Amino acid sequence: MAKLIPAAERLIRARKLIQKAREIPLPTEAGRNDISYIAGVRDLLRQARDLVKFISMTPSATAEVKADVKRIFEEIEQADREILG
Repeated sequence: MAKLIPAAERLIRARKLIQKAREIPLPTEAGRNDISYIAGVRDLLRQARDLVKFISMTPSATAEVKADVKRIFEEIEQADREILG
C-alpha cells in the first residue's frame, strides 16, 4: 500500500523537483532543442505538478495551503518558460 505524504511534504518535494529541472545541464550540441533535455525537464515539472494537483481539493486544505499550491503552479509555469522558452 502506498504511503500517504502530507501536503507540506508534497509542497517541499515539488519545489525540489522544480529546482532539479532548472539544474539540468543544457546539452552542448543541440542546446534547448535536444529532445532528451526537453523530455527530462518536462518530466520533472510534470512530477511536481502531479504531487500538488489534488491538495487544494482535499477538505483539510487551508487557505494558506491552497495559496501555496497556486504559487507552485505559477513556479512550474515560470520554470517551463525560463528553461524551455
